[in-house]
Amino acid sequence: MYFRSVLWVLALCLAVEVRGFYLPGLAPVSYCDPTDETNKEKLELGECRSKVDLYVNRLDSVESIIPYEYDRFDFCVPPEEWAKSPSENLGQVLFGDRIRPSMYNITFLKDEHCRDLCGSKTYDANNADQSKNLNFLKRGVLQNYQHHWIIDNMPVTWCYDVEGDRKYCNPGFPVGCYVTKKGTPKDACVINPLYNEKDTYYLFNHVDIKISYNDGAGENWPGARLLSAKLEPKSIKHPKAGECPDDRPLGLAGKAEKTTTFNYTYSVKFELQNAHQWASRWDYILDSMPHTNIQWFSIMNSLVIVLFLSGMVAMILLRTLHKDIARYNQMESAEEAQEEFGWKLVHGDVFRPPGSAMLLAMFLGTGSQIIMSVVVTLVFACLGFLSPANRGALMTCVIILYVFLGTPAGYVSARMYKTFGGERWKTNVLMTSFLVQGVVFGVFFMMNLVLWVEGSSAAIPFTTLLALLALWFCVSVPLTFIGAYFGFKKRPIEHPVRTNQIPRQIPEQSFYTKPLPGIIMGGVLPFGCIFIQLFFILNSIWSHQIYYMFGFLFLVVLILVITCSEATILLCYFHLCAEDYHWWWRSFLTSGFTAFYFFIYSVHYFVSKLSIEGMASTFLYFGYTFIMVLLFFLFTGTIGFFSCFWFVSKIYSVVKVD
Repeated sequence: MYFRSVLWVLALCLAVEVRGFYLPGLAPVSYCDPTDETNKEKLELGECRSKVDLYVNRLDSVESIIPYEYDRFDFCVPPEEWAKSPSENLGQVLFGDRIRPSMYNITFLKDEHCRDLCGSKTYDANNADQSKNLNFLKRGVLQNYQHHWIIDNMPVTWCYDVEGDRKYCNPGFPVGCYVTKKGTPKDACVINPLYNEKDTYYLFNHVDIKISYNDGAGENWPGARLLSAKLEPKSIKHPKAGECPDDRPLGLAGKAEKTTTFNYTYSVKFELQNAHQWASRWDYILDSMPHTNIQWFSIMNSLVIVLFLSGMVAMILLRTLHKDIARYNQMESAEEAQEEFGWKLVHGDVFRPPGSAMLLAMFLGTGSQIIMSVVVTLVFACLGFLSPANRGALMTCVIILYVFLGTPAGYVSARMYKTFGGERWKTNVLMTSFLVQGVVFGVFFMMNLVLWVEGSSAAIPFTTLLALLALWFCVSVPLTFIGAYFGFKKRPIEHPVRTNQIPRQIPEQSFYTKPLPGIIMGGVLPFGCIFIQLFFILNSIWSHQIYYMFGFLFLVVLILVITCSEATILLCYFHLCAEDYHWWWRSFLTSGFTAFYFFIYSVHYFVSKLSIEGMASTFLYFGYTFIMVLLFFLFTGTIGFFSCFWFVSKIYSVVKVD
């Protein structure tokens, strides 16, 4: 029955991964043609809209970790409506999203051609402010900063051909492109042979926007619904108002000119597409990403590793361990008992409390809190509540869950600390509440200072920092204390065998049974299960790609849990057979060492996949990486520890000990 339930959950997650992009609570918006008299009543009642709002978001780059707000580049912004921005959730603020209204005036079914946005932009080399703004704009072009626009809660995409006769739809488009002093076109300059002047910045000051819609014929909704918004960025030097010739690109010379003047313009075209449905309008973006075959390869690769480990563990449990237990229980005479060997010899020491018991208990409590947060978040994601349409929901969900799961953290930490024989319960609960959280917040605060100095949109406002501290001190800490209270009220976990007063001497160990080689080997197989999925996750974080494959991620996390458990149990058995009973910390570090390989892979990704420049961006990359590695270390380490704890308790409960 349990196995059947697991299969149903996996099938549901995979089904949601393919088609689950409708988010409950985000109702579709209908649009009506304002020139049609039959739509007048619908517009007055608010059943449909005529104005298509275009929102702008922060600009980011794969060459820099530092995002900036839209107005930092001196683009056209509405002076009065700028303060009337959509409210942002906690996750959006932490990710640096700053969604603002724009000056693009789009009316449903009204096509526009070469419409001017805000008049001429003039930059005088003798004006310090104007010269600074132009240089910052050129820097954005050089570092390939990307616009991120939103229409009807959908990203405005730039679709272009890539190798393999495929079309990739990017949920962003560049500010411009640069041709080097040697005449080599960089980034988007390769799309047009006219972008060929040396040491020239080509600013994309014109966009052709094409909006497709379903007019609702045969449906029961009023008006039409938007399906997609695609654009093509262009660099145009306008000869006069209303003219946008494609053969005259706007080139900004690398050397400062006395005066630079240009305009921002746009064109809009609406296209009827009744063959497509509103519910599947994200598909054209997600289907353009080359991932599905690689994802299945990743799953198959991980399953092979799991089957291999499961076979090894099954062989030990069903054959070797069964024979050991049978032999130990058949010994009757004292002479036979003295000839014991293997893991039964250490029965009087195997549950001897570990060194630094308080630190281990605190790690286990925080690790349990992280595991529960991840599992619940993945369940919500599989059910469609964290779809790409709901920006910032993933981060918000993780933080809120982590804060409110302080009670299990306090309980696990206190119960394990009491089991280890600890008595300093006040210090234990304080460390559980503040140590890991304090380290993470300290690193995060230093990174926020760097972002603040750089003037980045990702710099967290002071009020948001206060809100995070309030969640920590006023919610998480009291809940942790409540959990610790119940944990200390409980009796310690009873071990199946008594611990001797005098510790047994551990015999000389071979190289493979020494602690360090076992810990290093223990992290290899779990990392082998996740490294392909890890590539897609890092891509979504640092290359600003949409991540939505939560069905695959659920499977990979499940495989990771199984692999960590089996690898730790396997190595724990070998060490106990070698009469080494120091397994408490070793079981935690064996699976936790997967985080070390995570860090090495992050360094490899930084060197080989990213072209990040500057000390600030490098510091931010490794700061965020440190936080992820630390949390992943606690996640995997806790899984390994409790798996090994269950295994050791089980095998020593079924042997006769005099």
